Amino acid sequence: MHHELRTPLNEEVVRSLRLEDTVSITGEIFGIRDATQIRIFDHGVAPPVDMTGGICLHTAPGVRKLPDGRYEKLSIGTTTSTRMNRFVTPLMQQYGVRAVVGKGGLLDDSVESMRRIGGVYLAIVGGAAALETMQIEEILDVWWEDLMPECLWRFRVKDFGPLIVAIDAHGNSLYERVKKQAAERVRGLRFD
Repeated sequence: MHHELRTPLNEEVVRSLRLEDTVSITGEIFGIRDATQIRIFDHGVAPPVDMTGGICLHTAPGVRKLPDGRYEKLSIGTTTSTRMNRFVTPLMQQYGVRAVVGKGGLLDDSVESMRRIGGVYLAIVGGAAALETMQIEEILDVWWEDLMPECLWRFRVKDFGPLIVAIDAHGNSLYERVKKQAAERVRGLRFD
């Protein structure tokens, strides 16, 4: 099933999404990466914006600063999420984030937190930076420019996606399913 989501998200909408559904997003999303989350959680600096109901995209965009101080998008792609796994639960618990967009999946503790709190992981196909960049209509805000390009970003998007619900709010993970299927196939191989 395909869902056209508008931000911000609430728990009811998130829990209506099922594993392998597709979604597209219209509204505002946050760009976030390692350095920003280290500042928030390891250094104890609260985000300068309310992220309640928000969607976080794992990215460090390629941009150009314009003379008026705004940023022009050059290439906004998505990075691998697994290394940022430790930040997912506190993003949801402390700051109300409802969805994370990335590549490569998350670990079991994040899957459990998404089930308990009501969050989803939305996977994007690797190599889709050109499409993503076109679907991001404008860079609205950037905070903590000293972390460039791993600042905290706010983008306006239209029909961002399609994204796949790869971890849903019911404890289901596409990555775990694939892992189990692969293990079963390996067990069934014969090497005569």
